[in-house]
Amino acid sequence: MSGDEAVVSGWPERHAVEVGGLVFDVGLDGPADGEPVVLLHGFPQTSDSWLDVAPMLTAAGLRVVAPDQRGYSPGARPGDVASYAVPRLVDDVTGLLDALGYDSAHVVGHDWGAAVAWSLTAHHPDRVRTLVALSVPHLAAYGWALVNDEDQKERASYIGLMRTPGKAEEVLLADDARRIRAMYDGVVPEDRVATYVAAMREPGALTAALSWYRAMGRDLSATPTVRVPTTYVWGDGDWALGAAGARRCGEHVDAEYRFVPVAGATHWLPEEHPQLVAEEIVARVRG
Repeated sequence: MSGDEAVVSGWPERHAVEVGGLVFDVGLDGPADGEPVVLLHGFPQTSDSWLDVAPMLTAAGLRVVAPDQRGYSPGARPGDVASYAVPRLVDDVTGLLDALGYDSAHVVGHDWGAAVAWSLTAHHPDRVRTLVALSVPHLAAYGWALVNDEDQKERASYIGLMRTPGKAEEVLLADDARRIRAMYDGVVPEDRVATYVAAMREPGALTAALSWYRAMGRDLSATPTVRVPTTYVWGDGDWALGAAGARRCGEHVDAEYRFVPVAGATHWLPEEHPQLVAEEIVARVRG
């Protein structure tokens, strides 16, 4: 599709929720009295990445809460890089829970959403009933791999571009956003890719999304141990996350833990394997 494509969300309910002076677009689905499951998306996506997973969660009686996170919601797009540090992103989730009247929720995150979910769970275990993380392992395990594993260093080499202001935006949007489209490995449907590309073309959106990388802390090993029942799902065909960090993840969980390696799966687990992801979420919620 061309540059005139529009952003159209597929959520049956779509609410604007104010948190700390910012306004987040939040997709909602499922019974209002169901146990809440917060779904945190990654880069470069939106809450629509969960649309194939959500129906199976709502069929299990769960209430799905899927925000377009900071920088992805037009009303939550501050201009300074420091506003995208992980503690701010975590505060957005706790603020969202407060705004919706939830003392705690089950939390699921993919990619950058998983990084936020790990940090949220590590620092605010009272707000998280269970955790399911997709693709990105506990941040201390990932940090160890970045320092000690040559394979992971190579896989993460793209981050240098993402952290370069101006150049990253130019490269990613050039030639009808060819490089963004290529990220999805051909496993994300074209209409969904078009939605993501349209979202990244909104004024300031791509720079805001890239600010997550630019605000990224250097000492990931300082992330505390998680003490909440946790499932970690990783595809062994993930181009960004290698085996070294994935297999060390459980060392940083002091609670019931399940590691689910998926043979041949790429990075885009919610869209490539929505049934598997939904089944793992429901299994974790049900304990």
